[in-house]
Amino acid sequence: MTVITRFAPSPTGFLHIGGGRTALFNWLYAKRHGGKMLLRIEDTDRERSTEAAIQAILDGLTWLGLDWDGDVVYQFSRAARHKEVAESLLASGRAYYCYASQQELEEMRESARREGRPMRYDGRWRDRDPSEAPEGVKPVIRLKAPTEGETVVEDEVQGRVVWQNKDLDDLVLLRSDGTPTYMLAVVVDDHDMNVTHIIRGDDHLTNGARQTQIYQALGWDVPKMAHIPLIHGPDGAKLSKRHGALGVEAYRSLGYLPEALRNYLVRLGWSHGDQEIFSTQEMIDAFDLGSIGRSPARFDFAKLENLNGHYMRQSDDEHLVNALEGLLPELDKDEHHLGGTLTPGLRQKLLVAMPGLKERAKTLVELLDSAYYLYAKRPLHLDEKAASLLADGRARLDGIIAKLEAVSDWTGPNVEAVVREHAEAIGAKLGQVAQPLRAALTGRATSPGLFDVMAVLGRDETLSRLRDQLKDAPAA
Repeated sequence: MTVITRFAPSPTGFLHIGGGRTALFNWLYAKRHGGKMLLRIEDTDRERSTEAAIQAILDGLTWLGLDWDGDVVYQFSRAARHKEVAESLLASGRAYYCYASQQELEEMRESARREGRPMRYDGRWRDRDPSEAPEGVKPVIRLKAPTEGETVVEDEVQGRVVWQNKDLDDLVLLRSDGTPTYMLAVVVDDHDMNVTHIIRGDDHLTNGARQTQIYQALGWDVPKMAHIPLIHGPDGAKLSKRHGALGVEAYRSLGYLPEALRNYLVRLGWSHGDQEIFSTQEMIDAFDLGSIGRSPARFDFAKLENLNGHYMRQSDDEHLVNALEGLLPELDKDEHHLGGTLTPGLRQKLLVAMPGLKERAKTLVELLDSAYYLYAKRPLHLDEKAASLLADGRARLDGIIAKLEAVSDWTGPNVEAVVREHAEAIGAKLGQVAQPLRAALTGRATSPGLFDVMAVLGRDETLSRLRDQLKDAPAA
């Protein structure tokens, strides 16, 4: 048997972080077993489904590195097939026309509310002859669900889950306008796509029972099911926007690397001993459904940041520069003064500076921010802390420009030797000279190593910036 999983999002918004994890689990399981992961867009809600949302889902999956097999299946385009299956159930006596009016359904709802029980359709048209139908009412088609016994889902994560059939009502398969319901469409599509394993959030667990009843009524094999706990916030409440329930593309804009987010998501609810860091191949080799916990996973931004920092330090410098360049169009152009691209000169400077830059940063946005000194326009605007450091230490920099001008071979060690010599000559500690020097050259109180900064900036730019900041008065 070829393992076939599917990811089936509704295109009513971005690819949610929980959806990203569900897609990842489906992808890993298929890869682990040499199978396929299919992608189905469940766009039957025509009012809420949008092209922009579909594109966001496709872009989010691609950025995460999760490819799918074959063409994307669009559920709405299969409506005729869904209707045909509903009518086949009608013909076999496993479904029936229901003519209950909206008013009757509202009365059932009200009665359930009064009695403090869930709303269930009372089956009033289950065994009635359609000849008794009121005139002018378009019927729905309902499943003739079993009323005795139980429906069982042998779940790969939740274990054996049992529902008493008396507690499950006859669900609608086809609406009065001839359109299929979600329950029917999902079953027909999964069957026609030969899906063997349904891996999804545990908010679908009851749907698993209802869909099992539809499979059984059709005489089709029921796929294996695995319902994974949802992601919660650090406080244990259901994940919301304030916790970081953003779209996958928002994490991209925040400067996370896809490989770091992938590694973080795989560890949300799944474990493999104490291992925290996984290459993609290690994830594929180790992933199994039995190691998914039954409790909700808690989202932790600090942990994601630390993991991202690890991946950045391990990344090839060229890879990080390319990732930065891909991020530029999404960042505030006014803040970074970069437009949407890197000039060849700046790209080269970033490459040279990257070993020092990536040691400190936890996101690409932080990385770009700490590289400010490379692309800042002269004269540099000093932030408050840097301005204070320079004001306090300006006198200690007297004469340093002339000494640096005498350096012919401009390297980190050579400029370091001059700065150390200058500090000794004036009876100061190295830091007392280095701090105001850093402020003058970068506009910030912190930066990568000062002598690396000077080496990357080069002789002309370093001296020009010092002249800007250390001249007695602005030019007329």
